[in-house]
Amino acid sequence: MALNYGGTCFTFGKPIVNFAPMLHQKILSPPLIQRSFWALVILRAFFNAVIPLMDQTEARYGNIARIMAETGEWIVLQVDYGVPFWAKPPLSTWASAASLWLFGVNEFFVRLPYLLVCVGLALWIKRYADKDDPNPYLLPLILLTIPEFFLHAGVVSTDVFLTLSITLVMLSFWEALQTGAKKYWGYLFFVGMGLGLLAKGPIVVLLTLPPLGLWCLWTKNLTKAFRTAPWLGGIPLLLLISLPWYFWAEKRAPGFIDYFIVGEHFNRFFNAEWKGDLYGFPKQQPLGIIWLFLVGFSLPWFGLLFRFVKNQYKTLLKNDWVAFLLFWLLWTPLFFTTSKSLIHPYILPVIPPLALLVYQGRNEVKRLQPYLYIALGIPLVLLIVYSSRLMDNVLKDNTDKYLVEQTPDKLYTLDAPKYSTAFYTQGKIEQITQQTLNSILGQTVSFGVLLNHKTWQNLPLELQAQLEKVDQNKKRGLYRPIAK
Repeated sequence: MALNYGGTCFTFGKPIVNFAPMLHQKILSPPLIQRSFWALVILRAFFNAVIPLMDQTEARYGNIARIMAETGEWIVLQVDYGVPFWAKPPLSTWASAASLWLFGVNEFFVRLPYLLVCVGLALWIKRYADKDDPNPYLLPLILLTIPEFFLHAGVVSTDVFLTLSITLVMLSFWEALQTGAKKYWGYLFFVGMGLGLLAKGPIVVLLTLPPLGLWCLWTKNLTKAFRTAPWLGGIPLLLLISLPWYFWAEKRAPGFIDYFIVGEHFNRFFNAEWKGDLYGFPKQQPLGIIWLFLVGFSLPWFGLLFRFVKNQYKTLLKNDWVAFLLFWLLWTPLFFTTSKSLIHPYILPVIPPLALLVYQGRNEVKRLQPYLYIALGIPLVLLIVYSSRLMDNVLKDNTDKYLVEQTPDKLYTLDAPKYSTAFYTQGKIEQITQQTLNSILGQTVSFGVLLNHKTWQNLPLELQAQLEKVDQNKKRGLYRPIAK
């Protein structure tokens, strides 16, 4: 006679099969963890292909890359034809523009470099898994399932390449100090600094040198760090990577250095009322919001990290590796604590050390499965929501892609074109006046007109009478001439 109780099958009182441990073991089996990682990569690639570029930020960077690929102007970034974009260095734009130049203009290819960088980072930190861990893909999976990281594997922005640069700086520094380290690690430290200057500017120095210095002081490694660094070769390498572009950008578009260094690196962070932003708007945030971003965008893994720190706080800083990761993790939110002008992507550079710390603390919980369930469940919920089309209106209201796709021929606008409009028309939308619109309405040429709702309401009635609405989103409508 067999009975089942609590997941255990008994025959005459003797357990012969214990299903619960088998289930848990299967969930954490190396093949399944590895397949879960690559399944998430495929899911992120799917989202990259089907979700349109959103106005304003992502579509802006996407259109800047499109203009670069089209014009072949690789030095001065352009927010519109002939209009320089001074807010950011070119590394991420170079990557997106190269992808568009190679494969064609669409949302998947403009996002492809960010997916590749994030997957590459996840695979790189796999080297820091325990040597005897049968689940080396657990660490990459933890990193990829942190919401902030998963999100940015498909977002056109400068933050992914800044994160790549900072991770290269920090981990190269760690490797260079290890006994018997290869000399190239010291040079990779300076390569990371140079790439950071091309990714987002001098902020790479402010987010790396202070935590490294503090860690060196704490562990008494300051002298060793100075002696290990290949200063004579490293500094020229750093300058060779970064300075030529800054020189040529200022020469080709005078005023860039003043706007980018003074405006973007001081006024943006320390003056929430800064009126000099040419491309965005002041971000009014409460003091300390960076910590809420860190916690909220790293759940559920931040919960495990909290338990790790709570249980081991007396010994954490006695472990050089854990101390290194903690200084790396904490410095960036501390640096931005007093800033009111910030957004959640500012925490992205500290997501790799957060994942590494979570991995270190994984044994502090009796069961890792609930964290994996929730972490894997978040992207699956996103897939379900997308498949159910519950987000259709939200997507449609934040991009002009769907309106543009319904225009078979020429497209005009009376308003300044949105970035998504420019991207999806490949710059072929033309801004005209009411007088020009009136003159071409009498022609037989098929065309569409994109109008802000307020612009439509202010059109003369005789013009409105000659146009019919084809479709609209929350901000704009697409109109065509009424057939006569």
